[in-house]
Amino acid sequence: MLQKSDSQIYIIGAGFAGQMIASDLKRKKIFGQVASFLDDDKSLIGKQIEGIPVLGPISEVAKILRCGPLDEAIIAIPSAPTEKIREIYEILKQGGFAHIRILPSVSQIIDGKAHFVQTREIDPLDILGRTPVIIPLHESLQYLRGKRVLITGAGGSIGSELSRQLLSGGAERLYLFGHGENSIVQIYRELHVLQQEGVGEKATVVPIIGDMKDREYVRYIIKKTHADVIFHCAAYKHVPMMEENPVASIENNVFGTKNLLDASLEAGVQKFVLISTDKAVSPVSVYGASKMLCEKLILQYAKKVSGDKSFMFVRFGNVLGSRGSILPLFQQQIKTGGPVTVTSREMERFFMTIPEACSLVLETGGVGENGRSYLLDMGEPLKIIDLAEQIIKFSGLEPGKDIEIKIIGAREGERNYEPLWLDEENPQKTEYEKLLVLKNIEFGDEKLDKLLKDLYPICHFDEKTPESSEKFRNKEKLLKILRDNVPSLDEYYKNTGKNDSRNL
Repeated sequence: MLQKSDSQIYIIGAGFAGQMIASDLKRKKIFGQVASFLDDDKSLIGKQIEGIPVLGPISEVAKILRCGPLDEAIIAIPSAPTEKIREIYEILKQGGFAHIRILPSVSQIIDGKAHFVQTREIDPLDILGRTPVIIPLHESLQYLRGKRVLITGAGGSIGSELSRQLLSGGAERLYLFGHGENSIVQIYRELHVLQQEGVGEKATVVPIIGDMKDREYVRYIIKKTHADVIFHCAAYKHVPMMEENPVASIENNVFGTKNLLDASLEAGVQKFVLISTDKAVSPVSVYGASKMLCEKLILQYAKKVSGDKSFMFVRFGNVLGSRGSILPLFQQQIKTGGPVTVTSREMERFFMTIPEACSLVLETGGVGENGRSYLLDMGEPLKIIDLAEQIIKFSGLEPGKDIEIKIIGAREGERNYEPLWLDEENPQKTEYEKLLVLKNIEFGDEKLDKLLKDLYPICHFDEKTPESSEKFRNKEKLLKILRDNVPSLDEYYKNTGKNDSRNL
C-alpha cells in the first residue's frame, strides 16, 4: 500500500522560500521526498541546491514529469502576482498533478521565514481577482510588541486569520474570545501547531469561551485579562438569517458591541478596532443597520477616551472564502453536480482575500487615530455570475455544459450593488497603500442614546417592568423603531414590501 512518505514532491520556486520548505521536508521525512525544484531562472536551472536538482523552465518540465497518484507540487513563490500563480496552476494541472499546494504570500511576509506547515491546498482564492497588496507585518505590528491582544470572534474567518498573523506581532498574550467552542478549539490548536513548527514568536495563547451579550461577563473578562488592544470581529452577519431573527441581530451586534466598549472604557483599553462592513452604508437590512449603529457607537465612545488611547473602525466589503460566503457555497454546489445558484446577473460585490484584509486591519490598528473612520480600498467590483463561472472552470468543468448556473433572485436584505461609502463621507487617501480615511458622519449622541434606550427592552427582559412582556422579543416593534431611525431601511421595506412591520 502506498504511503504518504512514498510521494515525490516538486517545489515550484528555488528561491529562499522554496529552499526553506525543502529543508523542512528533509528534516521531517514523513511527507515524501523532494524530487526537484522547478524554476524559470536560467542562472539556477541545471544546478543543485542541497543535493536537489533545479529543473526548468516550469512550462516545459511540468509536461514531461510522470506524476504518481501521491505526488505533489508546492508553489513556493510568495511574491508572485496572482496572474503568475494562475499560469503556474494551469501548467501543473495540464502536467498531471492532482495535488497542488501553495505557500500563501502572507506566510513569507510575517517573519521572513517559510514553513511546510504554512502551505495548504491551492483553491480559487489564489488565482482569482487582483494581486494582494504586500504589507510588511514584522514592521507594522511593532505597536503590539509586549501587549495583550484580545480578538472577539476569534474562531471566525477574519478573527482566525488575524490570530495567525498576530502570532508574529511580538504580543505578550493573544486572547481568543468566542462563543463557539468548536471554532475556538480549532484555531487554538492550529496556533499551537504553528508555534511548535517555529512560526511566529512565543506569545501565550489563551482561549476564552463566552458571549459578548453577557454584560457582566464581558466586563469581568476585559478587566481580568488586562487587554491593551481589542480587535472586535464578532457579529451575527448572515443577511437573510438576520432578517428572520432581527432581535438577535440587534441584541448581539449592537448591545454586544456596547458591552465591549463600556468594559474597554472602564478597564483603560488602549486600542479598540471594530471590523465593519459595506452593508452598514445606507443599510437595507437589519444586519446592515446593526453594523451602522456599531460604527456610530465607536465614534461616540472615541470622544470619551483620554490620553493616547484610540477607538476606531475599519470598513471593507466582502472577503473571498469567509465561512458561509458564496465561494464555499459555490464549491459545495459544484461537488454535488450543481446547479450553482446566483441571485441576479447584475449583482456585484467588492472582494478582497482574507489575509490581505487582515493585514490591512492590523496596519490600521497601528497607524489609525482616535475617532477616525477607515475604509479599505477594495479595487473594482466583480460580478457574482463571473465569479461563479471562474470557480466552475477552476474545478475543471465548463459553465452551462457540465454545471448549470441558475438565477434565483435576490433574498431579503440584499441589493445588486453594495456601496462602500456615502458621498458625504468623501474617502481620502492616506500615506498607507489601500487605506482610506472617511469623513465622520455622526448619528448624534442624544439620538443614538434614545434609539438604544428604545431598543433595549426588546432585547432584554426586565421582570420589574410591567410592559416588559409586551416589548420583549417583539420583532414588529423593533423593525418599526429601526425604520423610524434608518431612512434607507424604511425606503427598502416600502419598495419591496418585505418584513413590513407596519402592516402586520
